[in-house]
Amino acid sequence: MKIRRSLAAAAASAVAAVALSIAAPLAASAHVRVNPDQATPGSYAVLTFRVPTESATAGTVKLEVDFPTDTPFTSVSYQPVAGWSAQVTTSTLPKPVKISGATVTEAPSKIVWTADPGVQVKPGQFQEFAISAGIVPDTGKMLMPATQTYSDGTVVKWDQKTPASGQEPEHPAPTLYINDAPPSDGTPTIVSSSAAPVASPAATSTDAAAIGIAIGGLVLGAIALVVAVLGLVRRPRSAVTGAGPGSTGAARSKQPGGGSSAGAGTSGTGTGGD
Repeated sequence: MKIRRSLAAAAASAVAAVALSIAAPLAASAHVRVNPDQATPGSYAVLTFRVPTESATAGTVKLEVDFPTDTPFTSVSYQPVAGWSAQVTTSTLPKPVKISGATVTEAPSKIVWTADPGVQVKPGQFQEFAISAGIVPDTGKMLMPATQTYSDGTVVKWDQKTPASGQEPEHPAPTLYINDAPPSDGTPTIVSSSAAPVASPAATSTDAAAIGIAIGGLVLGAIALVVAVLGLVRRPRSAVTGAGPGSTGAARSKQPGGGSSAGAGTSGTGTGGD
């Protein structure tokens, strides 16, 4: 009986470990991110903001991205997205800055994408919003806080800094690394000055599908482990030497009165071999 309890506990621990192992990647993959997350000073970069809908009951209907004004881009243009309108706001800088030998007093400070009536990024889907931005300033990194609005009025702000350790906060801000190195556990790619890609419509994320397949495989593996353990502990034991000719193969123990008793399973689902 103790062996059965130990094996059952081990199976439960294995299932818990599987759940924990997939929880972290799932959480990380649901953030609003900018891709690529590295650029070269003095270049123009095509940057794509990937926006997943985390809510199970509401869709994404608005995205706002703020650009820094102390180390600004000189220009920002956007790739049209079907069913969405976009507006770039230009603001007067707190103080003039010199970029490529020119004094700049105004620069793009925000871009807002708004869904048309009846359009939204539904639960389980994501949308990509692309911009062409430049001149990339000669600075360490650019924090671009994002605000995501849902159809039920919920607002999520992605505005927290990610430390150099790479330990992401709950709502990390999309960050473009220029002279600074990205977090140690990141896998960034260097941006090239190429034409903006065609924006994809809202669709179920390929990454999410791959994660779902992986989860299914892990869960099935855990179930198979539990079934195997239960099958092992419930397998009838061979007859004890000296049992009578009428024995059914189940382990029996002699009683003081000459009778015998069959060992019952701890689960209560059988008689243990009679």
